[in-house]
Amino acid sequence: MDQFVNHLSCTALLVGKKASVDGSTMIARNEDASGGINPKRFIVVQPADQPQRYVSTFNGFQLDLPQTPLQYTCTPVADQSHGTWGEAGINSENVAMSATETEFTNTTMLGLDPLEPDGIGEEAMLTVVLPYIHNAREGVERLGELVTKYGTCESNGIAFSDANEIWYFETVGGHHWAAERIPDDRYVLAPNQTGIQEIDFQAPEHYKYSADLKDFAAKYHLNKAKEGFNFRDIFGEDTQADHYYNTPRVWYAQKMLNPEIDQDPESRTMPFSRVPSHLISVEDVAMVLSSHYQATDFDPYGQTGTPETRRRYRPIGMNRNQEMHILQIRPNMPKSHAAIHWLAEGVNIFNSPVPFFANCTTTPENFQYTPIDKSSTDSFYWLNKLIAMVADPLFAEHDWDAEFAVSESRKFGFAAGRAAVAKGDAAFADVKPEDLPAWHDALNAETAATITNDLQYLLHQLVCIRAEKMTPSFEKGGEL
Repeated sequence: MDQFVNHLSCTALLVGKKASVDGSTMIARNEDASGGINPKRFIVVQPADQPQRYVSTFNGFQLDLPQTPLQYTCTPVADQSHGTWGEAGINSENVAMSATETEFTNTTMLGLDPLEPDGIGEEAMLTVVLPYIHNAREGVERLGELVTKYGTCESNGIAFSDANEIWYFETVGGHHWAAERIPDDRYVLAPNQTGIQEIDFQAPEHYKYSADLKDFAAKYHLNKAKEGFNFRDIFGEDTQADHYYNTPRVWYAQKMLNPEIDQDPESRTMPFSRVPSHLISVEDVAMVLSSHYQATDFDPYGQTGTPETRRRYRPIGMNRNQEMHILQIRPNMPKSHAAIHWLAEGVNIFNSPVPFFANCTTTPENFQYTPIDKSSTDSFYWLNKLIAMVADPLFAEHDWDAEFAVSESRKFGFAAGRAAVAKGDAAFADVKPEDLPAWHDALNAETAATITNDLQYLLHQLVCIRAEKMTPSFEKGGEL
């Protein structure tokens, strides 16, 4: 079990509908769990394929499930002998869920409300929640009931969205939780630490929480503040490691989206949410989630600063990136065409996300086919991982040709994705409603093939560049 768990993983970015450039809600996250390799698949789960009883192969968690599941997309691990780990998806009611962001509860709370070893964990959350909810609030309520009843085996942050709302749900201890509705005009960057700050117990439209949360904190004298109820300060951790591992990611994301604000990378007091200085696009989200402190002394690939500063802070784009999703629910579109599951795989520094209209029946073969015992360019996951393995040492050497090739490929990917969405938007109204899922299948397959072909060419370019830099080499004379 432990080989699939790395408790310092993932970065999430949430964008409210009035903070996005087109009025979409967007919840996005890098899935960084496990080590450098943790093969992922992208599939559509049909109601007939959803289990009636969930039995975890990760721990002892078991649950009887409702009999009316919805269809949904998800990105499970390729090897499910240690759990499903569905991670993220959009269901047929256009409700999105990203589960989960590893977080940490302080030792005082863990002593008073210990984690449940066989409670619900991130391995199971998507599978037992997303197929049964019809809006984001229902997601909060269903997961809250499960955590309260069964307990949880870890501390996590979970995002839910629909066309109108985004909610962020955080667990603390074994049985307690809180959720905040993200204001429409704000964004949130969530690293691996408790984020929700002041809870207004008189505002049920904006906050939900376990029934005894306030009384529990009062009973055990957990709130050190003279006034207010700061969920982060009461239940979260604030260790020295946080200031190097977590808060710098918040700092850099807020630097990208609010460049006018000067903050300390190690500050614990940066706000949970902010109003961006400009409206946020899908491309902005992808660039934040692929960032590595560019143009600062902290960039691992940088040429300024010192060897120490370039390794000081944990970047967002890194070797453990396995998949990145941007779950977009668009306004002014009929329900059957509004949801897009953008997906990138591999290390996000070197990739771009592929748009999939979520009202589909299947995914392309190279997204479903992810072997666990060999690296194959027939697999989208492995193709992207191989690109990263070849590109990384070239970036470290500041090889301009390699950096240019990756940059051009990423630009091509973004442009191809945008073109595919525009093509779909221009033509979907002429498709019969009953034919739309299959039509989406074909459009998704075409888009994926276009971007896959470009990535195969990128790999070829990088291999050719790297071939000239092998250690055992010797310049031949003119007569040879």
